Formats: sequence, structure tokens, C-alpha cells
Amino acid sequence: MATPEPALAATLCVVGDVAVMRRAMAWAGVKRPLLSLTGLDEIETLPPGCVAVWQPAGMPAGLLDCPMGHIDALAGAAAALCIEAAVQAIQAGQADAVVTAPIHKEALHAAGIGYPGHTEMLQALAARGGDVVPVRMMLANEELRVVLVTIHCSLRQAIDLISVERVLETLRIAQRAMLSFGITAPRIAVAGLNPHAGEGGLFGDEEVRHIAPAIAQARAEGINASGPYAPDTVFMRARDAAGHPGEFDVVVAMTHDHGLIPVKYLGVEQGVNVTLGLPFVRTSPDHGTAFDLAGSGLADPSSLKAALAQAARMLV
Repeated sequence: MATPEPALAATLCVVGDVAVMRRAMAWAGVKRPLLSLTGLDEIETLPPGCVAVWQPAGMPAGLLDCPMGHIDALAGAAAALCIEAAVQAIQAGQADAVVTAPIHKEALHAAGIGYPGHTEMLQALAARGGDVVPVRMMLANEELRVVLVTIHCSLRQAIDLISVERVLETLRIAQRAMLSFGITAPRIAVAGLNPHAGEGGLFGDEEVRHIAPAIAQARAEGINASGPYAPDTVFMRARDAAGHPGEFDVVVAMTHDHGLIPVKYLGVEQGVNVTLGLPFVRTSPDHGTAFDLAGSGLADPSSLKAALAQAARMLV
């Protein structure tokens, strides 16, 4: 998951509010000229060195007056509008990939947007006029890849969602993703849900009833999946670092925090979130909105740059 700078040479366009972007560039000390586009067809004629910004129709007024570092319904509405416009541009053949910046889920809710996060919204947008596509969240850095069976829901709901079908579907999606990344014989480790992966049903029976049967079905389909492994050790085994070759290419984890804590602990600077299963490429940084840094110009862009580089690589 290395993120070389040359990958950032892809043609980029910011979808957002022009005035907000101009202010952000000033705070960050960016000296490049900003070019406001009337349509994405103008990307092909961009002069070198400029920052292109496309402001979709219907952008809420007064965004510059929103308080910095605070939840605001206007900002949530603007974020949703930009996400929808970016997906529509891809569906119209005007763009090849979308790299989303962090959004605040409470701001979306305040704006009346009924999605708990990016992933669910993108899934719904991709399904317009057709069937809902199964998607999964993958977080990855240079040392570890993790694909999640459940995403943005309560822990109680996540446990209730674990089923043979859902785990098997996740294994199939993970397999296809690893093959698309050039891994010809993916090794997929499956983390259990309960302590010690349930100890044969002593500490919970989800492994016996749901997870192990899904692994067996996946193996029957030719997927090299193994487990369920104790979730407190499998990530160490999968970590691919200097002097420590990973035993697995990807870990499938049952819940959001089970899977994401180890990836983020290794460093959010190079972490990338990839939505698997969509009919287009979507990546994002692996961190949130950092309201405490809003307006300071001090936010670290490393994870966003890694997300841009990953999207560029996935388009090759």
C-alpha cells in the first residue's frame, strides 16, 4: 500500500464550495491559482499548477458563516450534495474515481440526510435505477489490510447481523478485491467475534453457527480462507513489516472497531479506506474531520494523499 508521489499526477478536481476552498487554501498557505469550473468537461483544458474546483448547482448559501469546528446542518447538506454530484459525474462518464474527504456524520443527520456514513450513501447512489450492490469497507496501510463484515451500527446490531450469508459474501468481496490488486493467490484470515474465537462455543457460539460454516463454503469455492482466529492475535500474524512477513494478505473482521483499531494504531497517516463492491473506485482517508484543527492549517494531509494515490493505482 505504498503511496508514491508520482501517483498524484492524476488530473484532480475538488467538488465543493469555491469560496470555502479559496479560504482553506489561504489558511494552508497554498499559493497556486484556483480555477472555478462551470462543468467537469473543462478538466481536459486545465492550465498546469492550478487547483480546479467544481461547485455543483444547489450549494447552500452562507457556508463561510458556519462556525469553524462545530456541527452545522448547512455543512452536512453541502457535503451530501458534493458526494451525490461526484457520483453522478462518474456515472455520466465525466470522472473515473471519487476520493472523499472526511465528513461528520452528525452534520449529515442534522441536515436530514438519512445515511449513517459515506459507505451507505455511496451504496444507495450506486443502486439508482438498479439493484443494491453489496459493499464492504476495507481499511489498509503499508502493513495491514482489513475488510469488515459490519460497519456503522451499534455493537449489539453488529452481533445480530453476523450470519453465514453475510460472512460468505464478505469473503467473496475480499477475494475479488485482492485479485484486482494483483495478489494472485490471496490468503484470507477470518477473525472471530468472541474472545478466543469462542473457544468452541464456550464464550459464544457465533463462530460455530455462522463464521466457520461460511469459511467452509468459501473454501469449497476455491477461496483460501482460514479461521476463525482469535481476534486479539490474528492482526499481529497478518501484519507485513520489516523482519516480519505477514501470514495473510487480508483479515476479515466481524465489527468496525475490531478491525479498524489495529490498522489505525499502526498510523493513520498512511491509512486508506476503500469501499469494495461499488461499480466505481472510491477511496478516502482513514481519519475523521478533526474539528479541533479546523481553520488552523495544521491538519496532516498524508492520509488524503495516500487515498489519492491508491485511487490512481486502482484505475491502472
